Amino acid sequence: MRLVHYRTPSSRSLATDGFFARSSWAGWDGEIDRLFATAFAGPSVFSTAGAPPVDLYQDGNATYVRVELPGVAREAIQVEVVDGQLNLRAERVRGEGEARETVAFSRSITLSDEIDETAIRAQLEHGVLTLTLPRKAEATPRKVTVPIN
Repeated sequence: MRLVHYRTPSSRSLATDGFFARSSWAGWDGEIDRLFATAFAGPSVFSTAGAPPVDLYQDGNATYVRVELPGVAREAIQVEVVDGQLNLRAERVRGEGEARETVAFSRSITLSDEIDETAIRAQLEHGVLTLTLPRKAEATPRKVTVPIN
């Protein structure tokens, strides 16, 4: 199954019925062409921007970054933190000889000050890269019970 992302058309044509009245069918031909072009473009895991989607979620102790990277070798993935930015680069190579195709992408995520940059862990399992970004000890929420006299 292939997910087709809908994008609002950037331009619309005006129908010339009456005094620049807009037809309810104006622009549908372009929409149908776009729909068929994306549906039959062939299997592509990466989005049109060249990068797979990134899922971010957090709990009380850490923030997690999840990226689906099917077909990407472990050696072709580079993760680094520079000046509060988490930089992710990957490259996937398919085919051999003249039919060799390389797809590369990079993604940057700004980290909050609560993240302990020295304790970041990465795990690649079944084509899914999961980064664990633990919070600093002073940033983790604590529960303190205050006695009442």
